[in-house]
Amino acid sequence: MNYKIAVIPGDGIGPEVIRETIKVLKKIEEKTEHTFQFTEVLAGGCAIDATGKCLPEKTVEVCKESDAVLLGAVGGWKWDTLPGDQRPERALLGLRKELGLFANLRPALLFDDLADACPLKKEIVSGGLDLLVVRELTGGIYFGEKGTWETDMGLAAYDVEQYSEEEVRRIAKVAFDMAKKRKNKVTSVDKANVLESSRLWRRVVEEEAKKYPEVFLEHLYVDNAAMQIIRDPKQFDVILTGNIFGDILSDEASQITGSIGMLPSASLGAGNFGMYEPVHGSAPDLAGKDLANPFATILSAAMMLRYTLGLWEEGKEIEKGVEKVLEEGYRTPDIASSGTKEIGTKEAGDRVAAALD
Repeated sequence: MNYKIAVIPGDGIGPEVIRETIKVLKKIEEKTEHTFQFTEVLAGGCAIDATGKCLPEKTVEVCKESDAVLLGAVGGWKWDTLPGDQRPERALLGLRKELGLFANLRPALLFDDLADACPLKKEIVSGGLDLLVVRELTGGIYFGEKGTWETDMGLAAYDVEQYSEEEVRRIAKVAFDMAKKRKNKVTSVDKANVLESSRLWRRVVEEEAKKYPEVFLEHLYVDNAAMQIIRDPKQFDVILTGNIFGDILSDEASQITGSIGMLPSASLGAGNFGMYEPVHGSAPDLAGKDLANPFATILSAAMMLRYTLGLWEEGKEIEKGVEKVLEEGYRTPDIASSGTKEIGTKEAGDRVAAALD
């Protein structure tokens, strides 16, 4: 079967990690009857340079006509002086809104061979880690009303944290469905002791939980959740939370896996459509030096095969390929340690592709 994939290489190391990911996907093509039709489009800083807009209309059109979107990274120092509404990162918010991507999945998986890279004590992470952050992506304070006004103490600014019942219900359903495929546990994170929006969040999540009697639901305040991820990360299975809390907690979880360069993510809309990207940024200081870690983007492609294209075995093959490279002791600079064999971006992609044979 042929699948249409919109490819957004983006800025910084984005084009490099995307290149290696497509290399791995082409190896899947060789081994199966499936084919991938890649269409490259612009977003982020490179789009600003080429068109004056961080998210050209053509890019949105191609993405909507595709089965899935594969994204590298956007942003960089070059565009840091632009006004907030014109910066490359606004392309991400625009894509999420235009494509209806309301559910962000960020797995935090610690491979056994990367245990030494984890900053936590060995007894805490012995046996590996596997938790999933399900983050609401198109509501909350990032998309709420914003503004400024004059006060007696000078200019003041505000950003509104707002959620509707349906926004909470649909993301809760995603979390419970994911938990059913894992360990049947959901931890909903909010700040219901302070925020009215969190009190609504908690009520709707509890209503949705009644449809999943086999899944255990617990609630944590966000400050306690942040502490518990460090104290005992193995207690978690699926963490369900809103936009800003999920942004922070998923980055915290990324650090206990050894490197943000290992973490993939998926942003899903209605049906099976999704956008897949690494958690890390564009890292312009590493661009063009063959130093970037492509594993997160490659693992994002594995998620794409699983969740959007329904190619579960092929996705599993890619994950096993990354694991095999790590088992053989090969590491990009961000995860290298004494006794490992340091390799660059290109060789990392080559070795994962070779592992699929």
